[in-house]
Amino acid sequence: MQAYDAYHLKADVQVGGTDQLFNIITAGRKLMSGLDAKPNIGIIMDILPGTDGEIKMSKSLGNHIPLNTDAVDMYGKVMSGPDMAMPLYYRLVTRWDAAEVEARLAKIESGETHPRDAKMAVAFEITEIFYGTEEAERGQAEFVRVFQQGNVPDDMDEYKLQPEQTVLDVMEAAGMVDSRGAGRRLIDQNAVSLDGEKLDDPNAVFPSPGVLKVGKRRFVKVVPGETSAVG
Repeated sequence: MQAYDAYHLKADVQVGGTDQLFNIITAGRKLMSGLDAKPNIGIIMDILPGTDGEIKMSKSLGNHIPLNTDAVDMYGKVMSGPDMAMPLYYRLVTRWDAAEVEARLAKIESGETHPRDAKMAVAFEITEIFYGTEEAERGQAEFVRVFQQGNVPDDMDEYKLQPEQTVLDVMEAAGMVDSRGAGRRLIDQNAVSLDGEKLDDPNAVFPSPGVLKVGKRRFVKVVPGETSAVG
């Protein structure tokens, strides 16, 4: 179908990731030639990994960095990715030209630039592209304050706790996870805590109001609901 779309649109060029190599080059060009059309040119690029650093970025996989978020969230999500993914981020989602990318990577390789500082540079660059310098600076300052200095955010969403809600119920209802399966995985990875105490049972009744932390950078203030008996 993708190949026929390219034929119908009389596409001169198709750009896609390596996972689209067959659709663009093999199927697309052969179909166009078979229908007496000029085969399109295929430009194949590396696939941008998600925040796990391994699998392609995808909302359905829960490892994406959304564009319709805010500077603090975007900066933090880039920083949550592993160091090994940063070279691809340098090449695929910055405004740096090839010479600058190679120079920056060489400094990381030689030890002149610490991997943390390299990641902060790319997080700032990406956030600045979408939100401007002032907001990128705010995102960086908040990251340093919360994650490097060990504080909690000054400004966080609130969630009203309801009677008999489980830990997993609250995580899902508060929008802290994309799915219940993702929530269970985070709990299994000891990545969920309430006021600094790890929560290890997804089916346990939520203990009490407090600051719920999910993963490295998601916080929500859980407060008593109007009908909540949890004090």
